[in-house]
Amino acid sequence: MAGRRALGRQFGWLWAAFVVSSYGTGLRFGAFPMIAVLVLHSGPAQVAALAAAGRAVGALVAVPLGPWVEFRRKRPVMVAMDLTRFAALLSVPAAYAFGRLSFAQLLVVSVAVAAADIAFRAASGAYLKALVPPEDLLVANGRFESTTWTATVVGPPLGGAAMGMFGPVTTVVADAVSYLLSALGLRAIGGTEPRPARAGASRLRAGELLEGWRYVLAHPTLRPLFFNTIVVNGLIMATEPLLAVLLLGPLGFAPWQYGLAFAAPCLGGLVGSRLAPRLVARFGQHKVMCTAGVLRACWSVGLAFVRPGVPGLVLIMVVQFGLVTCCGLFNPVLATYRLDHTPTDRVVRTLTAWSVSSSAAIAALTAVWGLLAAVTGPRTAIAVAGVLLLATPLLLPRRGNAPLETREQAASLT
Repeated sequence: MAGRRALGRQFGWLWAAFVVSSYGTGLRFGAFPMIAVLVLHSGPAQVAALAAAGRAVGALVAVPLGPWVEFRRKRPVMVAMDLTRFAALLSVPAAYAFGRLSFAQLLVVSVAVAAADIAFRAASGAYLKALVPPEDLLVANGRFESTTWTATVVGPPLGGAAMGMFGPVTTVVADAVSYLLSALGLRAIGGTEPRPARAGASRLRAGELLEGWRYVLAHPTLRPLFFNTIVVNGLIMATEPLLAVLLLGPLGFAPWQYGLAFAAPCLGGLVGSRLAPRLVARFGQHKVMCTAGVLRACWSVGLAFVRPGVPGLVLIMVVQFGLVTCCGLFNPVLATYRLDHTPTDRVVRTLTAWSVSSSAAIAALTAVWGLLAAVTGPRTAIAVAGVLLLATPLLLPRRGNAPLETREQAASLT
C-alpha cells in the first residue's frame, strides 16, 4: 500500500489538478484580510466578519448543492466549480484595477468561493471512489493530504513575499489562474462517466437536503467520527486568530517569526500522510484512526504556555509539529474510512453535510472564542480550547465496522 504505487493516468491528471489548485490556495493564504486592512482600511470587526460570515454563508449556500451534485456527472461539476472560483477571484483584481473594490465584494467572493469549495470536495470524493479501486483509496487520499500540507509549507511564505513585492492582489490573481489550470487538468482526464440514476422521483425533493445528515447520524461509527471532527476542527481553528493577536501583540513576535512558527511544522503533515498507508497495513484502519484521533487532541493546550523569544518560538513549533503530524495521519484514514462506509448514491450528500457542518461549526466557535478572549484575554481562551480538546477522544468510536462493500459481499453469500 505504500511507496510509489501507480494509480493510472486518469488519477495522475486528477492529482495534478489538485496540486495546482492547492498551491494557488496556499499562495493566497491571508490575502483577503490583508486586502481588507491595507486597501479598504477595515477594522478588526470587519476582518473577523469577513472570515466568519464568508465561511458560514458559503456553507448555507452549499446545502442544496449536495443533492443536486449527487445525480450528475461529477467531473463536469468539478470543472464548473473550478471555473466559478476562477471568475469570482478574478473579479477582485479587476475591481481593484478600476478603483471599485469594496468590502461587500470581498464578502460576496468569500461566500462564492466557500460554497464552490464544498461542492467541489463532495464531487471529487465521489469521483475518486469511482476512479480508484477500494484497496488504493488510502494511497490516493494520502497523496492528496501530503499535497495539502506541502502547499501549506511553501505557499504562504511565497505569497507573503509576492504581496510585499507586487501588491496585495497578486496572490488572488495566482489563485484564480490555478483554478483555471485545475479545470483544464480535469478536462484532460478523458474517458466517459455514466450519469447517476435517480431512484424514485425525478425532481429534487426538500427531504433530500437532509439525507446526508440522516445517513451520518444513523451510522454507528460515522456518527461519533462526525461529531469528533467537527468539535476538534472547530476548536483548533477558533484559536488561530487569538494566537495571531497574542504572538504579534503582547509577546512581540515579528511577522516572519509568526509565519515560520506555523509554516515549518506543516512538514509534519507530510510525514503523517506518508506514514498512513504503512501503519494501516500493519495495525488496521480503525486502530490507526482512533490512535491518531487521540494524539491530535493532546497538543494544543501547550500553546497556552508560550513565552516571548526563542523558547516560545521553539515551543510553538514543537506543539504545531506534533499536532499537524497527527492530523496528517488521521485525515487520509478518515477520508478513506468515510468513503468505504458510504453508499455510492449518497457520497456527495454525505460529504456535503460533513463539510457544511464543519464550516458552520468553525464559524460559530471562532465567534464564540473571540468573545471569550475579549472577556478573559487570548491566552486564557486558548487554554480553555486546549482543555476541551483533551476531552474530544471520548467522541471517537470504540470499534469499527467492516467496509460497506465487504458487508454487502458477505450478505450475498448467506
